Amino acid sequence: MTVPRKNKSNKMLSDSVLKNQLKFTLDKTNFKLGKKYEGKVRDNYTLEGKRVIVTTDRISAFDRVLCSIPFKGHVLNQTSAFWFEKTKNIAKNHMISVPDPNVMVVRECKPYAVEMVVRGYITGVTTTSAWYNYERGVRNFCGSILPEGLRKNQRFEKPIITPSTKAEHGLHDESVSREEVIKRGIIDEKTYKKMEKAALALFDFGAKLVAKSNLILVDTKYEFGSLDGELFLIDEIHTPDSSRFWIKDTYEELFSRGQEPQKLDKEYVRQWLAAKGFIGEGAIPKIPDDVKIEAAKRYITAYEMITGKEFEAKNEDVIERIKKNLENIGIKA
Repeated sequence: MTVPRKNKSNKMLSDSVLKNQLKFTLDKTNFKLGKKYEGKVRDNYTLEGKRVIVTTDRISAFDRVLCSIPFKGHVLNQTSAFWFEKTKNIAKNHMISVPDPNVMVVRECKPYAVEMVVRGYITGVTTTSAWYNYERGVRNFCGSILPEGLRKNQRFEKPIITPSTKAEHGLHDESVSREEVIKRGIIDEKTYKKMEKAALALFDFGAKLVAKSNLILVDTKYEFGSLDGELFLIDEIHTPDSSRFWIKDTYEELFSRGQEPQKLDKEYVRQWLAAKGFIGEGAIPKIPDDVKIEAAKRYITAYEMITGKEFEAKNEDVIERIKKNLENIGIKA
């Protein structure tokens, strides 16, 4: 599938650059920067009152780390930086600075153990997706009552929130209802309402902004934390990892035919795996280089369409570049 690209230069990193970067992908880090926590995609280093977040090139799906995609971490980090700046008047966020394409220095917040998943459309192939459950007869999905007769990829009358617990590393997240979150004491009702209000406002802003760039913000997740008694948006925002993006001007025609929309997110990789019979259990199929390169193109295209900027990168040792850029701001790695 060829995805249309809309930016000023309409350039794309060549296949040779993307292929050459396969040997330089940022798979992991092991810096000596205080306490380290390794997430599925991000390596976090806690300093005094701050955190250094290194966004690697790892890609995860079905709660499993799969492989690494050229320039993926670069794309995610820069996309989040763009959105954090754009939305800081809607919700406070933890970003302090971006000293390297793959690195963000942030305020150290205490994270809440629930992700706010906002869905504008019914879709997905994972066992936690709205469509997977709807297709199997579920009509009360995480506290949202879904009407009969919905079709895959159909737009909801208004966005719904389906909270998800944040599982320990290696375990599966769990979709729950607002009532269950409060009943279990995971978050108090007052805090939950603040998170809900912020999530819906962020989603509305994001959907309207990307619509100007021929994109649909299909669904996304937000993570929040607390600092000095205030709510802060943390982790990432509106990236091709945390969100689904579809091409807007072809959506209606494809939907009317019962065909899949054009996608600019990691759903491409999810669907490739699902076609191989993998949806989270058992051995992960080996992902070939051409799939990795196609995924990289989609990440880069999403960045360019969202931000209106040309993606700039070159083949280089990412670890060494990060060390130099951290040293430039007085952090020895």
